[in-house]
Amino acid sequence: MKLVLQVLAYCIAVSLIVVLVIGLLTSGPLTGELGTLLAEVWLYTILIATPAHWILPRLYPLVVQRRPAVRWSVFIITLAGISAAGSLAGSVIVFGLNLEPGVTFGEIAWISVRLSVFLAVLVGVIHAIVVLLQDRLETAEGKLRAQELEYERALKLAAEARLAALESRVHPHFLFNALNTVSSLIPTAPACAEGLVQRMSALLRFSLDAHQERVVPLKIEMKILRDYLEIEQARFRGRLRFTMEVNEAFAEKEVPPLSVQTLVENSVKHAVAPNRQGAEIRVRTVMEREYIRIEVADTGPGFSIADLPAGHGLDNLRSRLTMLFGDPDPLRVTRHDGWTSVGFRVPA
Repeated sequence: MKLVLQVLAYCIAVSLIVVLVIGLLTSGPLTGELGTLLAEVWLYTILIATPAHWILPRLYPLVVQRRPAVRWSVFIITLAGISAAGSLAGSVIVFGLNLEPGVTFGEIAWISVRLSVFLAVLVGVIHAIVVLLQDRLETAEGKLRAQELEYERALKLAAEARLAALESRVHPHFLFNALNTVSSLIPTAPACAEGLVQRMSALLRFSLDAHQERVVPLKIEMKILRDYLEIEQARFRGRLRFTMEVNEAFAEKEVPPLSVQTLVENSVKHAVAPNRQGAEIRVRTVMEREYIRIEVADTGPGFSIADLPAGHGLDNLRSRLTMLFGDPDPLRVTRHDGWTSVGFRVPA
C-alpha cells in the first residue's frame, strides 16, 4: 500500500511538472490537447515510476558498501535503463492507440526516451539527495539524543555522588556528638548512661541504614529525633525543654534522613548549650499549599543562613535538600516573639 501511494504521488507530481514545462515551451494554447497530453504523461510516469520504486530499494543494499562514485553510477545507469524501457513500452501503447496521429513509432520512441530519461534521472537524483540528507539528519539527531541521555546520566551520577559525599559528612558529625553526649553522662549518671545506650544503638542502626536511603518516612525521622532529644535532655537536664507537634496525617511523607535532627542539633548547640537557663525547642509540621513544612523553633539568639560557614551541619543539609528537591534556597529562617524558626518544605 505504501508503494502504491508513493507511486501515485510521484506520478501526479511529475505529470503536473511535465505538462507545465511543455505548456511554457509551447507558444499556442493547449486546451484541445490537454487531455491527450495528460494521458500520455501519466502513462509514461506509471511505466517508469512503478519499476523504479520496486527495483532501486532492493538494489541499494547490494552497493551500499561501495564507494560513493560507484553507488551513484549504478543508481543513475539503473534509473536511465528503467526510464528507457518504460518509455519504449509507453511508446508502443501510444502508437497502438493512435494518440499521436501522423507520427511514426520511431519518432514517438525517440522523443519519449530522451525526455523520460532526462526527467527521470533529474527527479531521481534530486529525490536521492533529499533522502540522503534526511537520513543524515536523522542519524545526527539520534546521536544528539544519545549524547543528551549520556549527559543527563552523567549529571545524575554526579549528583548522587555529591549527595553521598554530603551524607557521609553528616553521619559521622551526628554520631560524634551523640557519643559525646552519652560519654559525658558516664561519670555522673552511669545508670542513666546505661539506659541511653539502647537509644544510642537505635541511632547508630538508623544512621547506618539511612546511608542507603535518600528519604525515609517522617514518622521514623520523628522517632529517631525523640531518641536524640531524650539523650540530650539527659545531658542538659532541665536546661533543655522540647515539644513535638507532628500531624499524624503526615506520618508517611518522606524526608531526607537526619534532616530534622540536624535542625534540632543546631538548636541544641547554639540555643541550649551556651545559655545557663537553657532554651526551649519546638518541632512542628504545617501544611503549606502543596507542601509540608517542617519547622524547628528555639528561644535562642537566632542566626542568619547567609552567615553559615561551608561544611556546617545546616549548610550540608541545605545542599542535600537542593540536590533532592531542586529548591536552590530550601532553608527558611524567621524571628518572631523571641523565637527563631528554621525549616524546610517537602512535596505533599
